[in-house]
Amino acid sequence: MSSKTLVIAGGTDGIGRALGLAYLRRGDLVTIIGRNSAKGESFLAEAAALGAAGRAHFIPADLSLVAGARSAIAAVRERLDQMDALVLTARHVSSHRQVTAEGFELTFALYYLSRYLLSHGLADLLDTAPRPVIVNVSGPGETSGDPPWDDLDLALGYTLSTALSHGGRLNDLLAVGWGLHHPSARTRYALVHPGVVATSFSGTYDLHTTALIDQLRRTGAPVAEAIRPIARLLDDPPAALVSAWAQGSPLPLTKDAFDPAAARRLHAITRELLT
Repeated sequence: MSSKTLVIAGGTDGIGRALGLAYLRRGDLVTIIGRNSAKGESFLAEAAALGAAGRAHFIPADLSLVAGARSAIAAVRERLDQMDALVLTARHVSSHRQVTAEGFELTFALYYLSRYLLSHGLADLLDTAPRPVIVNVSGPGETSGDPPWDDLDLALGYTLSTALSHGGRLNDLLAVGWGLHHPSARTRYALVHPGVVATSFSGTYDLHTTALIDQLRRTGAPVAEAIRPIARLLDDPPAALVSAWAQGSPLPLTKDAFDPAAARRLHAITRELLT
């Protein structure tokens, strides 16, 4: 099997880190992106212990900032002229609404805007590979209907669960919109729901939510188990241009959850927000 080149956003922790180390063990080249330099250096140290120091790279970037996502894209483009896979796992949530230095709500910025920028901004590097794929680890199909078009930043009625379901909804439409704007692409776009996984659950939580998160850490699937169906998609990308998966099983792209008209509208609004 020929070696692969992977870029993993959110690769310093959880599912992203586990995938990165798994592919380094196989002999592949892995670049991770994350804001925590200590975790990035820890990843590189573990890569070195595996004998993969020359194949592991870390790009420090705060993906909750548009400027950070754009700097990460520039760094990837400077390092690589082709990539086989882009894996999107970065997520950090909060029990209380937080606003980034650029004025965007945190979950909207990191969970959606960074994935939009990376998906479109690295599309050409992916499309030169033999069987490229974007894997967006989110929550496909869980929320249907139109997002709140007049409040995409959740200025009204913010809750943690609302922010997460809203982010998942926007990522569903991101995938559909990516397909509409890259109809002839070689790259496949796969949305993946890994189920409840015992990761770090990166976030800032109130006491009640902290107790719930602690329970999920105890009962969630091990990370090593959760990455297996994701790795299958990376190794054998789906035939469909856009697809959605839940714990290894395909999900139908029903119009209520994956509406092309809503995807076009979101794409246009996002482009305007980013100019």
